[in-house]
Order: sequence, then structure tokens, then C-alpha cells
Amino acid sequence: MIINYNIKPAELQEKLDLFWQLSGEKILKIESEYNPAMGAPVFTVNGKYSTRGWTEWTQGFQYGSAILQYDATSDATFLKIGRENTVDKMAPHVSHIGVHDHGFNNLSTYGNLHRLMQEGKITQNKWEKNFYELALKASGAVQASRWSKTADGGYIYSFNGPHSLFVDTIRSCRVLMVAHQLGHYLPGENDVHISLFGRAINHLLATAKYSVFYNEGRDSYDEWGRTAHESVFNPNDGNFRCPNSQQGYTGFSTWIRGLAWAMLGFAEELEFLETIPEKEFEEIGSKEDIMQQLLKGAKATCDFYISNTPVDGIPYWDAGAPGLSKMGDYLNVPANPYNAFEPVDSSAAAIGVQGLLRLGHFLKSKGETEDGNRYWQAGLTVIARLLETPYLSVDSEHQGVLLHSVYHHPNGWDNIPEGQKVPCNESSMWGDYHMRESALYLSKIISEENYYTFYNGII
Repeated sequence: MIINYNIKPAELQEKLDLFWQLSGEKILKIESEYNPAMGAPVFTVNGKYSTRGWTEWTQGFQYGSAILQYDATSDATFLKIGRENTVDKMAPHVSHIGVHDHGFNNLSTYGNLHRLMQEGKITQNKWEKNFYELALKASGAVQASRWSKTADGGYIYSFNGPHSLFVDTIRSCRVLMVAHQLGHYLPGENDVHISLFGRAINHLLATAKYSVFYNEGRDSYDEWGRTAHESVFNPNDGNFRCPNSQQGYTGFSTWIRGLAWAMLGFAEELEFLETIPEKEFEEIGSKEDIMQQLLKGAKATCDFYISNTPVDGIPYWDAGAPGLSKMGDYLNVPANPYNAFEPVDSSAAAIGVQGLLRLGHFLKSKGETEDGNRYWQAGLTVIARLLETPYLSVDSEHQGVLLHSVYHHPNGWDNIPEGQKVPCNESSMWGDYHMRESALYLSKIISEENYYTFYNGII
């Protein structure tokens, strides 16, 4: 991609104003038109949200979107939608023992509501606050219980089973960190106290070691910043066996949304861990060493995104997708969501852009101005593109706010509109949510509000 070093956050205010207007309209449209008996809305088909019963991992994004909309606009209509649906529908996600998605569902709902109360945007109510905290504590402990040991630590295993480390699970580490900061732990056999902080750190390190490549000779496809969606282990002895992919092209190519989860996960955990005293790390390792490993992962993944994305900052769904070879010099022209060979994935951009911005902000705060500015301006370049057509959905009949998102291309789950050859023109609940989250981050930067993190109110 070509980084625009001249763009300033305030220059995007007009685009953000339009985005929040459209975002609110879409949320209300889903509330009035979508049948919740179908299950959680996952992705659109011809502009209308549909479901896919793989797991209900997107419901928190639906109600979390309303909470973010309230945060951005102070319109109490959206607080009511988010708060009431969290109470009515989100409890099963707190106790869900079968998924690795607790940081998605529960921090998007209970976590955002708790943050808003701590920030004074919701009226203080002791019992309501206790309710949110109990949900977050329980969610962190349940997520931490999905644990596989390795010779050098361990990881939170995916819904595929104890052998499987997913790169996207890095974002679920947040709920362990929040639960830990709220004073919770995982009670184990014989009442042993298992540290949620320790398990989160070990998972972060496992992701940095096994999910990310560093051009150090690991295999024939070892490229700086490349990621594997899934890392497979032998559960009998904890040894790493091979990379794999569930939603990408292969285990030896880079599924870009998985890369984006890593970009954001590393960056926001660096921000969080910077606030934690050295003594908290005593039973795990050196804080400095841990921070350096996570920083290496953050830089590598963000560098890969910048190097393997078209000039406008919008990526195709997999960096090794076979159809890309038929598209000529595709990296040196803007991404084309209407091409005949491979779909773009705007949801990966919406996730990754926040990673770029947060890493840039973090590095600049540490005095690394040149590198920090590079990532920061790359993030502004990407979000500026996402906030305009053909990615911003301006059609009042379309329920999504971010167009050209892809769910599971290998499985053929995504809609191919009439007259097109690849999936396009559709939205996903995670893409819409993370576009709102990235827009909120930038909105708060422009208005000079309190810096937006997942741990606001607990540190």
C-alpha cells in the first residue's frame, strides 16, 4: 500500500459524521427487520442479514454495535437496545464452554457497558456495575479453562479441539486480562488458584511464536509477518506439528483476516501490559522480554499487511489466493471488489486498521517517532478509504454499513451477486462492529477524549 503521510485525523471528521449517521440507520433497520428466532445475524445476502449456525460468535457484535453507537452519538435509543439485549440474550455466551470467542461476545457487550459506566457516560448504579463485573469475571474464567499445555507454556484452544491454536483467539485474551484486573482467578482441582493473567500471557506468547513467521528459516514459506490461521499441536506431548488454515487458502498462505486479528491483538495488549507493574510478571518471566516478543509480533504482522495490500490499503482475502496470479500487478492499483478472480475483505481492513493506529500511537509514546508515524499514517490511509464508497454502504435498503466483507470463501458461504464472479457487495456483523470500533477510536482522538482502550475503568 502507499501510505499517505499528509492526512490528519481531523480531516476525516466529515466522513465520520456521515458514517455514524448511516451506522445508526443500519442498527435500527436490523432491529426492526431481523427475526432473532433465526439465531445471531452473521452476514448479509443481497443486503439482508442472514445467519450461519457454526457458532453464535457474532451476537455480541450486534448488540455491541448499538453500545458503540451510543458512545459516539449519545443517543439513548442505542443504549437501550444494547443494554436490554445484553441482559436478555447474552448470558449463554458468558458460560459457553465450547468456543474461543469470549473476548468477542462479552467484551463487546458487558465490557463496553462497564467501560461506559466507569467513564461516566452511564449513570452509576452499584448493582448494575456488579452485574457487568460478574459476567466479565465468569467469562474470563470460562475462556481460560480451554487450556492446552505445551513444553514452553500453553494456549487457549479453539473450537476444533485441544490440538488447535487459532490466531484470532489473541483477541479473547482481553477478557482474561479484564477478569484478572477485577480480582478474579480460575479455581481448579483441589481449589488451586489459576492465574488468568498468567494464562493470557502464555497464550499471547504462543501466538507470537507459533502463529507468526519472522523470516528465520522456519519453513520454505517463512516470510516476515506472515501468519497461520491455525497452529496444530500433538495434545499428548504438547509439541507443535504444523500450520493449518480453516478459513484461508492453505496453512502456508496468509488469511488476511487472521493477520488482522493478530495486528490488533498484539497492539492493544502492548498498551495494556505497559500499565502493569513489573512485579505482576514475576511468576511468568521478564516484563521487558515479554513486551519485546509481542512488539516483534505486532511490527511483523503490520509490516506484512502494508507490503501485501493494494495501494489504497484494502486487502484481498488471502495473500496466497490462487486467482491473484491472474490479476497482473494487482498490488500497484487500488483493490477491485468487482474483479473476476478473488474477493477483497474489507472486514480485515476494519480490524487491521485499529492495529496499525494503536501500534503507531504506542511507538510514538515510546519515542520511536519514525516507526510510529509510519504505522499511524498507514492506519489513517486505510480508514480514510473505508469511510467512502464503494466500502461505505450508503444504500438505505442495505442492512450493513461496511461493504465487501467475506466470511468463509473456501466453504462457499458468501453471496455472489447476480452478474458477479466473486463475493462482493455484502457485509458481516464482525466487519460492521469493528468498523464502528475503529471509527470510535478515531472520533475520540479527534475530540481529544480519554484514550479509548478495552481496559478503561479497570486500571
